[in-house]
This record gives sequence, structure tokens and C-alpha cells, in this order.
Amino acid sequence: MSDDGSKTSLFLKQWHCGDLDGLYALLQRHLPWIQSKVRQRMGPVLKKKAETSDYVQDVLTRFLKDGPRFVLSNEAAFRGLLLKIVENTLRDKHDWYTARRRAISKERPLPSDTILDLDSAQPKVRTPSKSAAFHEQEAWIRLGMEFLESKDREILVLRQWDGLSFAQIGERFGLKTNAAWKMHDRAVCRLGEVVSALRSGDELFSSSTCDSRFDFMTSSSDVLGPSSQPITWWVL
Repeated sequence: MSDDGSKTSLFLKQWHCGDLDGLYALLQRHLPWIQSKVRQRMGPVLKKKAETSDYVQDVLTRFLKDGPRFVLSNEAAFRGLLLKIVENTLRDKHDWYTARRRAISKERPLPSDTILDLDSAQPKVRTPSKSAAFHEQEAWIRLGMEFLESKDREILVLRQWDGLSFAQIGERFGLKTNAAWKMHDRAVCRLGEVVSALRSGDELFSSSTCDSRFDFMTSSSDVLGPSSQPITWWVL
């Protein structure tokens, strides 16, 4: 682990323990780089938002406060992960998912010891308690949701969190009931792909790879084939 990675990992652990200094240190260390990248890559979108630096800081702070806890010592991967989350939030209409993430975090908080390890591949054979396994799976799902396109996230939240019927979802999207069901099924498959990639330990978030790897995984035109493994739904 590099010295830079050690510092990022240390600040994350501080924040997980409730130390605000850890959060401030993370923002101070990584915010300027992320702001610069966002300006380069999403200039036209930003014109519809508030001042860039304030907006990006707000997005990152909300995710680190309300999103699932994780550890990641690779600094480039950590920045790539946060950059992708900021970009997805920018594309969301009216920051819809940011508000829902906060509500979910408050209504169904994960235990403080549920911390995802993004530094290495997760073993397929594990023997945690049923409760710990449940919360860990839920945390992986919540993290995976951050990397889906807004429409996929919306339909999953409407169905899994709000309990809407496919007929109601269809009305919302201007679709027939069967089309809404298929749309939901594809979103679940895409989420399964993202979570599998996250659990594999691949360096998906580095600044050099996050463009191509995540453009593939979150593309709405990507219809997953027979090899896709739909995720087993727990709760959001």
C-alpha cells in the first residue's frame, strides 16, 4: 500500500468511527481533483447546476454520510469511484436518487460494523452469521445502485422500496405493464453485473479505466445475455 493509499484508508476508517476530521481530510485531499475532472467531462450538464465546487462537495459529502461504508486503499480507485458517483448524480433529474438514498439510510440504517472491503476479491465461500451476511449483501446492493443509470435506479426503488405494481410503474413511465416488468428485470440484471464486478476486486474505479468499464456496465442499450446472473433481491 502506498503512503497516499494509507492516508486515504486511514481517513476512511476515522470517518467510519464517527470522526468528522476524517471526512474533512478526505474532502480536502480528493475534492480538487474530482472537481477538475467533473468540469472537464461534464461542462454542459454543470450549467444547469449550482456553482461547481459547492455542488460536487455536497454530492460527495452526502454519499459519504448516507451511502454504505467501505474501505479502499487504492487512491486512484477511490477517486474514480467518487467521480462516477458525482457524474451519475449530475445526470439524475432533480437529484432524485440522492434524496432517496438519504431516506433509505435513515429508515433502514446498516449496522456500523458493516464495512465493504473494496481492496480485494471477496471469497465465494464464507461463513458469516445470517444477520451479518444479510446486511453485507444489502450494502453491496446499495453501493451497486450508485453506478446504474437514473432510469434503472428509479424503477428499482419504485418496485423494491416503494412497492409499486408493474402497472403503476408502467403508468409512470408511459409503458404497458409487461414492458415495465421487462424493464425492471433488465435493471435487476444490470445491478447484478455491477455488484459482481464490485465484489471481484477488479480495479474498476481507477481514473484510467472508469470511463470504458463503467460506460459498458451502465449503458441502457446493453442487453445482458444468458451469462448474466440476476442479483437476489433483499431490501434497498
